[in-house]
Amino acid sequence: MAAPAALKRSVVSPTGRHTASLIFLHGSGDTGQGARAWIKQILNQDMAFQHIKVIYPTAPARPYTPMKGAFSNVWFDRYKICNDCPEHIESIDSMCQGLTDLINDEVKNGIAKNRILVGGFSMGGGMAMHLAYRFHQDLAGVFALSSFLNKDSAVYQALKRNENALPELFQCHGTADDLVLYSWGEETNKMLKSLGVSASLHTFPNLYHEMNRIEIEKLKSWIVKKLPVEAPKTNE
Repeated sequence: MAAPAALKRSVVSPTGRHTASLIFLHGSGDTGQGARAWIKQILNQDMAFQHIKVIYPTAPARPYTPMKGAFSNVWFDRYKICNDCPEHIESIDSMCQGLTDLINDEVKNGIAKNRILVGGFSMGGGMAMHLAYRFHQDLAGVFALSSFLNKDSAVYQALKRNENALPELFQCHGTADDLVLYSWGEETNKMLKSLGVSASLHTFPNLYHEMNRIEIEKLKSWIVKKLPVEAPKTNE
């Protein structure tokens, strides 16, 4: 079987020495470039850091069942957009492989896994939770904006059998979200906490299925807390 093709990516380079990396996964139907542009529009500038490289990969186009099989840039397929149907685990797992290659690229560049964060918006946040909690429990942390996991998620099954320390989760959700209901995000947060994840949930009244400035500023503060600037190593 052919190896998965490398994911296209849009990159915001650090202004100083690169000692940490952040992988931001877009929502369904978007692209890495699109997610980057959206955040840039909210902040009036790129989300950039002195020491953190920000990577926005693009999901490959695939037939997407909620769009009657039309091709869309989605991380995985879904039987429908709800939290009480089975997960399309085959497509989730094949994408975890492609994203693992991306993590491994950063490790090859000298970045330790505990200096890498993964997260995203909507489907991107769901994908990040699968990636980190099932396959990469040694990452620095996970963030999920307007995201959820299905009730019987493979993530929960994996964590029931888990003994390791787990990456912290930073979650944000708008109470007016009519696509991914706030209650789905809240239930995901409670389930992960009950399974040993240190998880916060930041609630945004009147926010729909979108990102806003306060949320991105909160996220940036959390990113810098999880990936602080490292003191330069002396070669003595």
